[in-house]
Amino acid sequence: MKKIVAFVMAAAMCLSLCACGAKPAASDLEAIKAKGEMVIGYTVYEPMNYTDENGVFTGFDTELAIAVCEKLGVTPKFQEIVWETKEVELNAGSIDCVWNGLTIDEDRKAAMEITDPYVVNAQVVVMLADKEYNNTSDLAGKNVCAEQGSAGQTTIEGDDGLKQATFVPKTVQTDCLMEVAAGTCDAAVLDITLANAMIGEGTDYANLAIKDQLAEEFYGVAFRKGSDAAAATNAAFAELIADGTMGALAEKYGLTLAQ
Repeated sequence: MKKIVAFVMAAAMCLSLCACGAKPAASDLEAIKAKGEMVIGYTVYEPMNYTDENGVFTGFDTELAIAVCEKLGVTPKFQEIVWETKEVELNAGSIDCVWNGLTIDEDRKAAMEITDPYVVNAQVVVMLADKEYNNTSDLAGKNVCAEQGSAGQTTIEGDDGLKQATFVPKTVQTDCLMEVAAGTCDAAVLDITLANAMIGEGTDYANLAIKDQLAEEFYGVAFRKGSDAAAATNAAFAELIADGTMGALAEKYGLTLAQ
């Protein structure tokens, strides 16, 4: 009996010592600073994150992330992801944030910690320039593509005309442009920021045009729910707005900053 009591007391003391010596779990920001890098999930999306004609990885979000990481004293590590599984990767810890023209909506705000809006965006209908178009009801029964899991898909599903079309999901928005240019899809619904950068005269998609603008929206950077890194990023945004850095980047890439 004495041996049992002694064993139980020893075990209790051990647990007590372990509890006293245990360090509280680091916050997201502390963990990012401890490893010295922020792992940034992105997809290829001009003008936000892309490789230019000189082979340089660049873009508005790329340059902005570099500037914010400098403020935080860490190095950005850009990791390409599949957009549809962005929340899975975020919650699994394989990336620290999604920084890639992510549209803010209520579902995403409920599932992730999203920064203040920083860029204005809109969903647009892109078609062959010579195709006639009046409104989204013209696309009923037609093939309409969008990036799977994107605001474009949400727009299609919520529009009375577009929901009558056959939705063709694609992995990235640039695949949508290829489908429309090739005639395998009648239209694409995607971000105006990408459309302005990649279609029309002087681009690889000179035969495509924006036919309609459906809804204004805003971009934010998404972290894990409850992450304190979002507030730190907001603070860095404020400094970069005040010193003119964000305004200069917006002008460089033809974007409009959120007010």
